[in-house]
Amino acid sequence: MVKQEIKNILAENDASIEEMVRTSLLPQLRVTVREEITNTLSELLERDSKALKRPVPIKENPHTESTPSPVPDNSAIRNPRPPRLSEPQARDGGQAQSAIGLYLYCIADGGQETTLGNTGIDENEVYAIPFGDLSAVVHDCTAEPYHSDDHDKVKAWVLIHQKVVDAAWEKFGTVIPVGFDTIIQGKEDGDPKKNMKKWIEDDYDNLTSKLAKIQGKAEYGVQIFWETKIMANKISDESLEIKQLREEIITKPKGIAYMYRQKLEELLKNELANKADQYFQEFYEEIKAYTDDLRVEKTKKAEDEGQQMLLNLSCLLPRDQNEKLGEALEKIDGREGISVRYTGPWPPYSFV
Repeated sequence: MVKQEIKNILAENDASIEEMVRTSLLPQLRVTVREEITNTLSELLERDSKALKRPVPIKENPHTESTPSPVPDNSAIRNPRPPRLSEPQARDGGQAQSAIGLYLYCIADGGQETTLGNTGIDENEVYAIPFGDLSAVVHDCTAEPYHSDDHDKVKAWVLIHQKVVDAAWEKFGTVIPVGFDTIIQGKEDGDPKKNMKKWIEDDYDNLTSKLAKIQGKAEYGVQIFWETKIMANKISDESLEIKQLREEIITKPKGIAYMYRQKLEELLKNELANKADQYFQEFYEEIKAYTDDLRVEKTKKAEDEGQQMLLNLSCLLPRDQNEKLGEALEKIDGREGISVRYTGPWPPYSFV
C-alpha cells in the first residue's frame, strides 16, 4: 500500500518533479562535480610540489602581541614571493659547485660593512657585504641548500631567516627580502663574494629601483571574514524571493516540498555569492584609498568553521600612515557579521 501510494504521488507530480530536477538538481550536481575535480587537482598539485614556500610569520591584531609562527608549507596564511631579480648562481638541487657559499637574507639600502652578530641559522654570524649604495646581508655556509626531514627544524630555520630580515630592515631602513634557502655559490676560484658582487653589479639599476619604490614603506596583511550563519539569516530576511519560496513550501506535498527546499538552498547560495562579491568590491575600494599598492592574495580556509574569508590583501603603505588604514578597518570590523584581521608591519615581500 505504501509503495502504491508513493507511485500515485509521483505520477500525479511527474511534470513538476521533472522540471525541478532539470532546473535545480542537475545544475547543482554539475557545480558540485566541477568543484570536486578542482579541489582534487589542487590537492594533487600541492602534494607533488617539492618547492619550499616562504611564509611570513603572522601577528594577531596590532593591539595585541603574539609570537610569530611561520610554517614552511601550503598551510601558511600567505607566502611571500621572491624578488624577480636576475638569478644569481644559487642552489641547484643539492649539487654543490663549490665547497663554500653565502646564504643570502636580503639586499639592503646602504653600502656599509656591519655585523648583526651570531643571529643567523645555526648561530652563524650575519654580516653585510657592501657594493656601492647597496649591501648583501649574508652568512658563510657550504654551497648546498639547507635540508632536513625534521619539519620542526625547518620551521625553526624559516623563523630565524625572518628574524634576520626583520633585524636588517630595522638597521638599514629599507631591504629587499630574499626567500629562504637562497645560496650564492663561488665560481672557478671558489669565492662566492665575487659572484655576489658581480650579480649586484649586473642588476644594480633594478635593485636600486625596487628599493626606491619601497623606501619608508611596509607591508600589511588584511583579511576580512564574515559569519556565514549570520549573513544567511540576514539575506533570508531581506530577500523577497526567498520569503515567497518559503511560503510556497508550506503549501506543497512532502515530496514536492523537498524539491522546493533544494531550490531554496540554491537560491540562498546564489544570494550569498552575490553579497560576497558586493562586499569584496566595497571593502577593496575602501582599503585601496589608504595604500600605495595593493595585491589580492588567494583566500584561505578560515580557522573558525563558522567563518568564511572574503578578502585576503597585501597592502604597501608608509609605516607612519598605517593608523589611518587601521581606523578604516575598525569601521569595517564593526559591521554586523564581519571581522577583520590586520597584521604587520612586514618587510615588503609581495611588492619586490
